[in-house]
Order: sequence, then structure tokens, then C-alpha cells
Amino acid sequence: MAAYETERVASVHHWNDTLFSFTTTRRPALRFESGQFLMIGQQVEGRPLLRAYSVASAAYDEHLEFFSIKVADGPLTSRLQHLRPGDELLVGSKPTGTLLLSDLLPGQRLFLFATGTGLAPFLSVVRDPQAYERFEQVMLVHGVRRVSDLAYRELLERELGDHPLVGEAAARKFLYYPTVTRETFRHQGRITAAVETGSAWKALGIAPLNRIHDRAMICGGPAILRGMRHALDKLGFAMSPGIGEPGEYLIERAFVEK
Repeated sequence: MAAYETERVASVHHWNDTLFSFTTTRRPALRFESGQFLMIGQQVEGRPLLRAYSVASAAYDEHLEFFSIKVADGPLTSRLQHLRPGDELLVGSKPTGTLLLSDLLPGQRLFLFATGTGLAPFLSVVRDPQAYERFEQVMLVHGVRRVSDLAYRELLERELGDHPLVGEAAARKFLYYPTVTRETFRHQGRITAAVETGSAWKALGIAPLNRIHDRAMICGGPAILRGMRHALDKLGFAMSPGIGEPGEYLIERAFVEK
């Protein structure tokens, strides 16, 4: 099997001056699990330039969707932000990642903590029937700097409850807590502060985190990974040691600074 195949861009959406998402065709042979990532990129000077991107689309969707930042001088993102429908894109053939529902121990509530584009894998998870079959509640906590950075807000606040596959379950079980750090918004402050002070749970009307029946996934920059790991460890949560080794919480190890 080739390391990657060529797909075509189907659509591009610019959320603001720093964030965009795009969809591509999906070859029938490609299979992945919610929460995994793929290597994607383009041919640059005769060589493939590839980076890891979490798949934002559901595992059963006919297309692939990715969510990205715009970096003016980024080797790849400086090119991807100018994608147009019909453009070619290299998409890897071997999905991987450590944010797998199967690597969480049984529990009652699932908490998804994300900052920025760390939201991407959880967009797949919240549209996965397995998440609602395994957990009585699914809560997504998304932290950003600006209100306009709350990409997919319409989906998460309104559309998910009408989803043809998971809508009925999501309407009963899904909760969304967006929080902003640099502008006025109904929820303000860092995710870690919302968790440590309990303001997130008060706003959602739910009980605080408890390792006995709660499970969690974390994805985002180094700060959120460090902060949330510290917060969960302090509460006695045990992190999964690796793929295939269930734990009480998971992080995307591929994006952790070495």
C-alpha cells in the first residue's frame, strides 16, 4: 500500500483570518476511527511535504474534513490556506492516534477538552454513535482567544441535535461549553481555570469531575495538555499508557512537545 494517495479538494471554508477548514474526496479503501489523524500535504519541488492533521469528519462520512490554522510562513499551512475546490492534496493511507474511544475505561460521562484546532478530532467523536452508546453524557469544552475562533459553533450548539445518525442521542446527552480568553463572551477564561474553579460545571448544571465515573480526552497546544494533565492527575485520574492500553483519560501524544 502506498504511503499516501491523491485526493481532490471539495470545499474550503475560512472561519476568520487565522482559521480555515476544507474537505476532500475520500477513497473507499480508507478506514479510520474517530479521533485519529492522517498525514496530509502537497508535492513541493518534487517531494511530498506532509504534516499530521486530525480528521474532523465522522468515520462514516463520504468525504474527509480537516481544520487548520493559517501560518503565513508555515512550510505547509502557508500553501494549504490558499486551497481551492479541485486542487490536489496528498492524504496518507495509515491513520493513527491516541484519542480512541476504545482506549477509555468504562464510565458514565465523557469530557472532551480542546483548545483551538485541537477541536478537530472531537468533531469526529461527537458524531460517533459509539460515544453515546458508551456514555450517558458527552461534554465538549472548547477554549479559544477570540469569539470568531469558535469554529463549528453552529454545528455544536444547534445542528448536532438534528444529525440524521446521532441527533436523537446528542439532543439528550451532548453538552457544549465554549470559553474565550481575550474578548467578552458568556464564558470567559482558560479551560484549566474553568475546571479548577468549577465554573464550567456550574454553568452546565452538572456534578464536578470524578475519576470513579468520568473519562476524558485532551487535545490542543502544550499549555492545555500540561494544565489539564495536572488537573486530572491531581484528581486521581490515570492516563492511558498508550494505544491499546485503556486509561481514565487520553491525550494526543503525537502533538506533545518532546
